[in-house]
Amino acid sequence: MEKKIPTNTITRDVKYLAEPTGNIYESVVVLSRRANQISLAEKKEIARKLEEFKNERDTMDETFENKEQIEISKYFERQPKPDLVAISEFEAGELSYRKAHTEETK
Repeated sequence: MEKKIPTNTITRDVKYLAEPTGNIYESVVVLSRRANQISLAEKKEIARKLEEFKNERDTMDETFENKEQIEISKYFERQPKPDLVAISEFEAGELSYRKAHTEETK
């Protein structure tokens, strides 16, 4: 079952985003890194799907877009943005993260 992720921006209370990490800045870093992961995965997937339509004869001047290519592009445009997916996963407790340990010098 696919979870419902909004496709538009929602106002959120910052204190709730800061709760899991104890610091809003750490939460933002976690969300940013997860959104980047999602974005890269989506880019790879769309490139793989569009690669099927690539033709050796095509040049920059002769680019031909067919109906399937347009439908694939529209499908990805309708998907929720990576940052909204990351926030949804974070709020649901689906993300695992860890802090880098720093050695304190005395």
